Amino acid sequence: MRPDVVCMTPATQKAAIGEPAKAGPEIRVENVSLRYETRSGTVQALADCNLTVSGGSFACLVGPSGCGKSTLLDVIAGLAPLQDGRIEIAKRPDGQPARLAVVFQKPALFPWKTVLGNIVFGLDAQGISRAEARKRAQHYIGLVGLDGFDKAYPHELSGGMAQRVGIARALALEPDVLLMDEPFAAVDAQTRALLQEELRRITAHSGMTVLFVTHDVAEAVYLGNTVFVMSKRPGHIIRTVSPDAEQRDRASGAFARITSEIFDLLAHSTPAKATPGAKATPGERA
Repeated sequence: MRPDVVCMTPATQKAAIGEPAKAGPEIRVENVSLRYETRSGTVQALADCNLTVSGGSFACLVGPSGCGKSTLLDVIAGLAPLQDGRIEIAKRPDGQPARLAVVFQKPALFPWKTVLGNIVFGLDAQGISRAEARKRAQHYIGLVGLDGFDKAYPHELSGGMAQRVGIARALALEPDVLLMDEPFAAVDAQTRALLQEELRRITAHSGMTVLFVTHDVAEAVYLGNTVFVMSKRPGHIIRTVSPDAEQRDRASGAFARITSEIFDLLAHSTPAKATPGAKATPGERA
């Protein structure tokens, strides 16, 4: 069996499922707009985006390439400026701000550090003791099915394995909110399906609030308790879908019907009114 498609062991599956945790914070996005200047003029990336992700739920944001999905995720994460509108992420029960972690399209691992070293690095930055950091890192290495690869370097890993390290690194921070920007886009179909299954197991009872960006409608329906459908650029939310258990079963007719309905929505979506002269730029993020 290929190491990048190794399934969870009963022990790691049990650890992933565990006992239900307290629900994470709610995310509320209200009338968020964003534009930026290029040599060709003003580009309106987002226009009056509104969505609410319930605390502890798994929500997916799906839309065509270039619609502003990743831009909206960056704004929520604080990686892009909030120009107009409001974003609220509920505080922790102790009154402290919610902890956020981001998983990007590419894992961006340090090539000179091992799998263990890459995960421990972020924990060291948080001031966690070395012993506790290593213990926590080993736990999440096992949780994502990479037992025995803690001493491997990034160049020794497949794409799917490297992405698992990126997910383990984010989970090891034990965030309240997990933001994921098309993390499975670069892996093969078989690995992608396995990573989707494992992500569902890991997050099902974690209590984390998850917002997952994808352009894959089937992936969004399979993973998401809620699916936000985004229009063409300038992006805004045109529909909120809440698939039931049958609709999230990939073998069911209900799954085929709901994915078809969302495809139809995307094909006929109407962008919000754009700023005059707005023009796409090569290589723009989705």
